[in-house]
Amino acid sequence: MDIELMQRVYPFFLQAAWVTIQLSVLTALLGLTCGALGAAMRLSRLAVFRFLGAAYVSVFRGTPALIQLFILYFGGPQVGIQLDAFEAGVIGLGVNVGAYMTETIRGAIISIPKGQREAARTLGLSRWQAFYNTILPQAARLMVRPLGVNLNMLIKSTALVAAISVVELTYTAQRYIGSTYKPFEMFLLAGILYMIIIYATGRAVAWLDRRVQIN
Repeated sequence: MDIELMQRVYPFFLQAAWVTIQLSVLTALLGLTCGALGAAMRLSRLAVFRFLGAAYVSVFRGTPALIQLFILYFGGPQVGIQLDAFEAGVIGLGVNVGAYMTETIRGAIISIPKGQREAARTLGLSRWQAFYNTILPQAARLMVRPLGVNLNMLIKSTALVAAISVVELTYTAQRYIGSTYKPFEMFLLAGILYMIIIYATGRAVAWLDRRVQIN
């Protein structure tokens, strides 16, 4: 194993890791937004919203994320959508993971017994007040860990954007393999940095879970 080579290219991999982190954060924020909206539609009283929510989940969970990225980045210009590679990566992965987060959030909410909502309504709370003050705090305790799993999956899925030339960890490893012919060292270095990012994220999720459980 060429340790000297790994030390020489390490700074460039750190720059790529920063791109991966930025991509993960922005995608997670978009995914949470899509997940919350998707869950709201899935739980709506209106049939049209329930249908739209179910269609969103079915389409984006039922097709490969890589195909979705290709359609957005390569096919988008045909319908007037011009995005650079990073923007397409954020939007494509964000909407994709949002479909998974939709079911995570919805599952946590519907797991709360209906009696909790009915009890809140008998106390004079409106439907929204009952949800915000009674249902949501309890559901939050149940959704943190599953959302953490979604986030873990998301970070690893960022490797897919190498296919549309976003200069993140996987793309950087592939680029240096082409010039050094050292695939083991390059992918090992990328893998170590992915593990560090995922470990740090896991610790943050565990801390948040403890905070939510205490409150």
